[in-house]
Amino acid sequence: QLQLVESGGGLVQPGGSLRLSCAASGFNFHYYTCAWFRQAPGKEREGVSSISTSGGSTRYADSVKGRFTISRDNAKNTVYLQMSSLKPEDTAVYYCTCVIFAAGGYVSILAHEYDYWGQGTQVTVSS
Repeated sequence: QLQLVESGGGLVQPGGSLRLSCAASGFNFHYYTCAWFRQAPGKEREGVSSISTSGGSTRYADSVKGRFTISRDNAKNTVYLQMSSLKPEDTAVYYCTCVIFAAGGYVSILAHEYDYWGQGTQVTVSS
């Protein structure tokens, strides 16, 4: 059974850092492009970052460029999101998702292109 489990969320002060992890199981992880999305209360789900199967290609939303870094460890079936210089507007539930694209190097932060989703982890940035 395919499963994605996020962890690492929490409460952090503005300017602080967090690292989110997403542990994958039940599928051949290294064939899947993965991404992080987030959803704040009353807002639509927003694409944050995506990473290709090998990790060689990445994409970021303009709102997080230079502050967030996505990475993956295919040996551990895990994708990470390192978040730095956090702002109150980064507060949201963060979701991990993966999908097989025809081209393994393709990356996307469009929600409708993804199949499998985790349950999410809450990130709150507040003083």
